[in-house]
Parts: sequence; C-alpha cells; structure tokens
Amino acid sequence: MGERSERVKVLTAGIAGLLLSVGVARFAYTPLLPLMQDQAGLGVSAAGWLAAVNYAGYLTGAGIATMVSDLVLKDRLYRIGMVVALVTTPMMALTTNEVLWGVSRYFAGLGSAAGMLLGTGLILNWLIRQDHRSELGIHFAGIGLGIAACASLVEVLHPSWDWREQWYAFTVIGILLLVPALGWFPRPARDTHTRSGRRMLDRPPSALYLRLFIAAYFCAGFGYVIGATFIVAIVEDLPGLAGRGNLAFLAIGLGAAPAGIYWDLIARRLGDLNALVVAAGLQVVGIALPVLAGGLVATMVGALLFGSTFVGMVSLVLTMAGRFYPTRPATMMGRMTLSYGVAQIVGPAATAWLATRYAGYVLGLYLAAAVMLLGTVLLLLLKLVERRDAERDHASSVDATAGRPRHGGNTR
Repeated sequence: MGERSERVKVLTAGIAGLLLSVGVARFAYTPLLPLMQDQAGLGVSAAGWLAAVNYAGYLTGAGIATMVSDLVLKDRLYRIGMVVALVTTPMMALTTNEVLWGVSRYFAGLGSAAGMLLGTGLILNWLIRQDHRSELGIHFAGIGLGIAACASLVEVLHPSWDWREQWYAFTVIGILLLVPALGWFPRPARDTHTRSGRRMLDRPPSALYLRLFIAAYFCAGFGYVIGATFIVAIVEDLPGLAGRGNLAFLAIGLGAAPAGIYWDLIARRLGDLNALVVAAGLQVVGIALPVLAGGLVATMVGALLFGSTFVGMVSLVLTMAGRFYPTRPATMMGRMTLSYGVAQIVGPAATAWLATRYAGYVLGLYLAAAVMLLGTVLLLLLKLVERRDAERDHASSVDATAGRPRHGGNTR
C-alpha cells in the first residue's frame, strides 16, 4: 500500500470511529430529543438529566484515558469502546424507563470518550510516527459529518418513522461504521522513533500554562454542550421558528464538517493560541446570535458559526496536547477532556434547572455565551504565559550554552 493511500485509509478509520462514537452514540440523541418528548413522555428535567449522565460516562472515559499509558492497551480499549457505542444505541429503543435510558447514555458516553480521546490520540501518534503533519483537522471532520448525518436522517425519517424506529435506523448505520472503525484502524507500535528515525520526545508545558489551559477548555466545554444538546429545543421555542430546530442542528453539522481542516490552516498562519482566541470569540457570537438577533437567518448563521468554532477548538486543543506528549498523546488529552467533561455535566444540569424554573432554554444559552466569553479572556492570559515561558526557556538555553548556572551573574 502506498504512503498516501495508507494515510487515507487510516484517516477514514478515524472518521468512521468518530461518526460511530460521537455521531451515533452521542449526537443522535439531540435531534431525537423533541420526538422522544412528544412520543415517549420524556420530560424537560429528564432530558437534561440524561444529557448529564451521558457526559458523566464521557468524563469516566476521560479519566481512564489519563491513567492508561500503554499504547497497546489504549488500542484494545478503543476497540471495546466502539462496540459499546454501538450496543448502547438500540438500548434506547427497547424501553421507556428513564433509569435504563440513563444506563444507555452513560455507557454511550464511555464509547464517545474512546473515540474522541483514545482513537484521536492513537491517530495522532500514528501521524507523527509516519512523519506526517501532526494536524487533526481531517480526522475531526467526523464530528461535523456525524452531526449533519444525524440531523438529516431524523429530518428524512420523521414523517413516517417513530422514535423507536429511528433509534433502530441509527443502529444499522452504526453496524456499517464499525467495520472500517475497527478493520482499518492501525495497530500501535511501541517504538519511540518516527519512520525517518527521529526520536519522539515529550515536552510538557509549565504548570501555570496547563492550569489556565484546562480552565479555558472547561469554558469551551460549557459553551459547547448547551448549544449541542439543546439547540433543537431552543430554536423550537423561539418566536416564529417552530419546526426549524432540526434545520439549525443540520447547520451546526455543516459548519463543523470542514472546520478542523480550515482551522488547521488558520493555525499555521496565526499560531495555535491565536487561532483558539479567534475561534472562542466567534463561538460567543454563534451561541448568542439566535436569541439576540432572532429570525431564521440569524439562527442559521449562529448555528454555522457555532459548529465551525467548537470543532475547531477541540481539534486545535487536542492537537496541541498531542504535540506536548507525542509518545503518549492521550495523557494530556485526557486531562483536558476531564475539564471539558465536567463542564458537560454541569452545563446540561444547569440548563435543565433554568428551563424548569423559567419555562424555557433561552437563559441557558445566555449562560453559555457568558462562560465562553470568560474562556476567551483566559486564552488571552494564556498567550502572556506562553510568552513568559518562551523567554524563560530561551534564557535557560543561553545559560546552558555559556556553561554557567541559569541564575549566575556577578557576585559581590
């Protein structure tokens, strides 16, 4: 197999894994949420609770990813996670018991973490090892494609298929995705050298950098989860937009599908952190636009902005984490995602509480925009820390070259 065709096959396996673990196992719930509320008796509070349970499973998976350093074990857990993501899908159609739904959503979250963290880390490790550019934009097209595919399928099937039948339809799609997600996924190598013989070395960031980065990513997770989980229900409640919620979800997917690719290009020109700041600022606009401006056009523009920026941020952050730790990329990815995952538990729970108390999801959207604004400020502070760390490292290298202690100088 040629180098180019091998890379295409591996990236296709990664995309299929994300389509299954994040698209089917995670995002099918969002466009089916109004249908389940109408046909299966799912209440507003329970809808938020199920979303929170899903993210609790995701958070558990992120914690596991941080503790596992062996690449072979990561690969085994990834493959188990793909099967779990598939099995939890028909579980949603087999019952109307909210506790059993919760069990399904929890294990679906574990499967999502396997695809997002273990799978992404292994793909990045493979790219670096094969001397390819260490960018995940093409890989993360799977997230946007998953959103768009879920929204499209529900839109097409809704007139004649009930909620149970649609969950079964997603199960069939999941079975088809499982084949490349497992069969084409590369087995990891234990060697710490690239194909060209270059040694892969971990270069951890400073403690302050990591703390700020984690806090900023928490904000990103909060902003993402409210929009991604409740956008359909939010748009349905806006004046004049009844019946357009699924269209907004489709717009998120269309915005997200190519996002990782062009944010890679933006990062090449502006730098990773500058690209993150731009993406975060645009995401604030995308979250708030539907409720601030109103109307179908503003809602669609906001949805496109939201889709393109949240995937861009995830792609950039996890790529940066993998570059800090090329030999064990899921280590820092897992720590970052623990923060992102905590936000994804707090966000739906807070939104459900606000929706129950104030009869609507709109306040949750305002809250998401405010938290994302805070995250943008934290990223700006992170730029200052990055500059400080670079100056410190430069001074250390100069001192080492001169053969004197770092703090050496004139003594009196």
